[in-house]
Amino acid sequence: MPKITPFEVYAAEYDEWFEEHRAVYEAELRAIRAMLPSDMSMVACDSIEIGVGTGRFASPLSITLGIDPSPMMGMRAEARGIKVIRGIAEALPFASSSFKLVLMVTTICFLDDVSLAFREVFRVLKPHGWFILAFIDRDSPLGEMYGRNKADSPFYRIARFYNTDEVTGLLKVAGFDEHRFEFVQTVFGTHLSEAEDLKPGYGEGAFIVIRVVK
Repeated sequence: MPKITPFEVYAAEYDEWFEEHRAVYEAELRAIRAMLPSDMSMVACDSIEIGVGTGRFASPLSITLGIDPSPMMGMRAEARGIKVIRGIAEALPFASSSFKLVLMVTTICFLDDVSLAFREVFRVLKPHGWFILAFIDRDSPLGEMYGRNKADSPFYRIARFYNTDEVTGLLKVAGFDEHRFEFVQTVFGTHLSEAEDLKPGYGEGAFIVIRVVK
């Protein structure tokens, strides 16, 4: 079953995090933008964010369609101009080859079955479509801190974090070609008030973005 209770109860607190940690949020947006097509207007109407939440990423990235199981989060996304469909990543209510671009940001740690979700992404992507996946690396300093303090967070207490090798392994099992993976990383410490740079690759940063072409 989708883990929506904390997001229903604490939707406002979730949304406020992005204002309280503006520098990190902007770094995460920069990292995702670095992996998007140079002209998003060409694919924006053919894109979706899975686990759209409150629309904090979809809206500034010009993605106007999202899917999420939480009505309270979806209401906030809709206020940001996102059309939200209620549903889960493991059973996407779309025909095969529906989208040119699929975005998924910090969603995998809350999924019941990441492998199935990745297979669903592969299914709904058009040939040569782009999957942009962002997540917190469990082995980073921030990921380790989140893991130690899971019980203190209404969100992370229900989360399961992954490292980058685990994620890439699941992507390969889903059908994605490892030779087409590209990586960028940001958020290199645990002080979330600091501005952050971007670096290619992974292994240092907490916020990892993978781009893979079907």
